[in-house]
Amino acid sequence: MKLSDRLAGPSFVAALTAGFALMVFVGIAATWTVLRSVENAERLTHTVQVQYALAELRSLSERAETARRGYLLEPDERFAQSFEVAAQALPETMARISDLVGDNAGQSALVRRLSGEIDAQIASVRTSIAQAAGDDATGRARRFVEDGAADYVRQVRLVTQDMDAAEARLFSERSEASRRSIVVSLAALVVAGLFLLLLAALTIWASRRNAAELAASRDRLRLLNEDLEGEVAVRTADLTRANEEIQRFAYIVSHDLRSPLVNVMGFTAELDAAVGQLGGLLDRVEAQAPDLVSADDRLAVREDLPESIRFIRTSTQKMDRLINAILRLSREGRRVVTPERLDMNELVSGIVASMQHRLGETGAEITVEPLPAIVTDRVAIEQIFSNLIENAVKYLKPGRPGRITVRGQRLGDRVLFEVEDNGRGIDPKDHDRVFDLFRRSGVQDQPGEGIGLAHVRAMAYRLGGMIGCRSALDEGATFRLSMPAQSAVS
Repeated sequence: MKLSDRLAGPSFVAALTAGFALMVFVGIAATWTVLRSVENAERLTHTVQVQYALAELRSLSERAETARRGYLLEPDERFAQSFEVAAQALPETMARISDLVGDNAGQSALVRRLSGEIDAQIASVRTSIAQAAGDDATGRARRFVEDGAADYVRQVRLVTQDMDAAEARLFSERSEASRRSIVVSLAALVVAGLFLLLLAALTIWASRRNAAELAASRDRLRLLNEDLEGEVAVRTADLTRANEEIQRFAYIVSHDLRSPLVNVMGFTAELDAAVGQLGGLLDRVEAQAPDLVSADDRLAVREDLPESIRFIRTSTQKMDRLINAILRLSREGRRVVTPERLDMNELVSGIVASMQHRLGETGAEITVEPLPAIVTDRVAIEQIFSNLIENAVKYLKPGRPGRITVRGQRLGDRVLFEVEDNGRGIDPKDHDRVFDLFRRSGVQDQPGEGIGLAHVRAMAYRLGGMIGCRSALDEGATFRLSMPAQSAVS
């Protein structure tokens, strides 16, 4: 087995499928690790936000204490205003820290403690500033030393340092997790890239190999087609010559059969005249000498001979019709086909108009739907449709109103015509048989020799078409004619 055949085999397809599946899996894993990395990065950002808020809280606490001390040293309203700004910002910062560490039970406990220290500091500083407003320099100095407001600052610093330490541990852990996620992501992406390169290389190699083999196969097929076209041309020429020989043979045989048949028909007429004279003679003999004529003589002259002559005449007339049909088929095969553009609606309507008398007798109705125009031989196509429509009228179901429909449609470079009736139908086993020469189907209660459909098929073949039948007994029949929209015959 060739390597390319193995590559196109089930094992190669399975391996390729498994490779793509693995690549998809690696891609999913890489996506998951990337998402984890993003999540870890968000956690790191969250830790930094907590640490920043804690630093801001310490700064505000120390600012409030600095404002208190400055006011005690120098009772300037700017120190009091600075404290009020810090006092307003401290609860907001405290609330932001509480929201940030709400999912951490340990930190939440420290936040509650810190919140108490902040509230106590604000209350202590505000009281100290209010009392210091009425003191002299000595009183303010004593309050500067003895007031315990600075203890709150130390407590705030200690609590925030504990919280900072906890956040630092979280930051370290999350940084390590983020680093691992990044490493895994990079590894997954590298593996996915390697698999992608491998699959791409394998696919390109197999595609180029298959393309090369396809090109070689195309070249071989072109050579085979050229040989086949030449062989078909030779066979077609042989078939054409054979068909011409058969047509000439049929014409010669049919023509030569006419001569003895004419003689037989002539002698039959003479025998008929002689039987009449013999009958007159027998009448005279019976009148003059009855004993000379027996009953057998009278039976032979008056019944047997006339019946035999009628049988000979009937047989010769049938043979004459058959010979005429063969001659007609032979002449049609030798006739030069002349394609021309035909308005099928006009052509079929003309055929239907010529049958109005017969339609009136049978009560049948013919519907002609819009038909596509074609380029083909007028005589042949008129004979085809005349035969099909006449047969549809001829073989209607007794007791059932006849409904015949002629329709057609364009299918690419071909056209499909249908002649559908609701008549007696054709047994499925006879669908091909009805197109044979001198073969008929069903009850033979209508005149005919079984030539019409054979003639239709021969003309359809000559025009490059095909004809078939779709039918069932008592369900009507549909004859379908497929042929080129533009005939190439000449």
